[in-house]
Amino acid sequence: MQQYIARRGDTVSRIAAKAGLTPEHVIQGNPWAGGQPYLYPGQILFLPSAPRKRYAVQEGDNAELISALFGVEIGELERLNPGVTSAHWCAPGKVLVIPPAMSHSVVHLRGEYGPNEVEEDITKLTDQFPFIHKDSIGTSVLGKPLHLLRIGNGSRHLHVNAALHANEWLTSPCLMSFVEKYAAAYAEGKEWNGHHPEAWYSRWTIWVVPMANPDGVELVQEGILTGHPCYNELMKWNHGRRSFRHWKANIRGVDLGDQFPAHWEEERARRSVREPGPRDFSGPAPLSEPEAAALVRLAEEIPGDAAVSLHSQGGEIYWNYRGYEPPESKALAVRLAAASGYRPVELTGSDAGYKDWFIQRFRKPGFTVELGSGKNPLPLADFGDVALETGLILAAILSNFN
Repeated sequence: MQQYIARRGDTVSRIAAKAGLTPEHVIQGNPWAGGQPYLYPGQILFLPSAPRKRYAVQEGDNAELISALFGVEIGELERLNPGVTSAHWCAPGKVLVIPPAMSHSVVHLRGEYGPNEVEEDITKLTDQFPFIHKDSIGTSVLGKPLHLLRIGNGSRHLHVNAALHANEWLTSPCLMSFVEKYAAAYAEGKEWNGHHPEAWYSRWTIWVVPMANPDGVELVQEGILTGHPCYNELMKWNHGRRSFRHWKANIRGVDLGDQFPAHWEEERARRSVREPGPRDFSGPAPLSEPEAAALVRLAEEIPGDAAVSLHSQGGEIYWNYRGYEPPESKALAVRLAAASGYRPVELTGSDAGYKDWFIQRFRKPGFTVELGSGKNPLPLADFGDVALETGLILAAILSNFN
């Protein structure tokens, strides 16, 4: 058993990822961690040794085939099994220790994906792909940067944002993953799932805000300690609950999904929520929150030909808004649905969302995409599938927009 002392920002999933374990392994060694919503700095955990996968060599196997089968580096296979690269030490029936699979992607989950992970991955991606440009559209309530990525040099502009709702944070790595896949395919001159990124690059400029509500995401993932500047208010708004896993709003208890000037007063009346809380409080006025205001400033400065706001969950694509949408929106939504397996939905009785404002303001196609299915926050195990679906949806816009 290895002793580990929790630090600020640690979660069971993040500790497990660093130690080569699953969250279940960590909880098995520390049963109390399964019943406590968050870890606190100074708590001591006992971590079991990382379990090793083993494999019995089959007839016709060699080190290259085995490394490819498990997605591991051949050098790591040799390190754990000295001599395996020679036929003598890779004979049928020999039991090998298999190292953990190495991720070849910059964007992958190391436990929960929060503001620090976004910043780290942005640095790596812009270092690896200099044609990805990074900037900021402002800061959150607590001063965290609202990161902006730009890729492409085309005359058409696509705006995409993720994680407006705090407990829908899995949308952020899904969007970041698409940026990486696009950039890698473009850099290598390759197709991506039948699409041509070089055509995207010449025709489109994409403006990506990968985490629009970083304060809220951090709250959902890590909770709060007594020293937090909003501790008293948040505990009151959360009705004394220490878990914030259900929290959708920003750090001031304002639901950013209801903050945009598109029949805002009607949405506020419909919600009938008059004070801050986990969800559905529209705020004292449209764009009262810096996160929503920053998204509007960006779109006003660079008017888009289309926009996508990524949410979770439900496997649905909302494409209309009170008849303000252009005629091509419905047909494009059908294409996005065909690409992803989601359902195009004509939505009524909802206002003040980013998509709603974008359609009303610019009369251009706008989409709210509800990624995945289940309960928020979506499980980390869903990341691979949902990231692919995200990419296929955005690719369908970039390849099929007339």
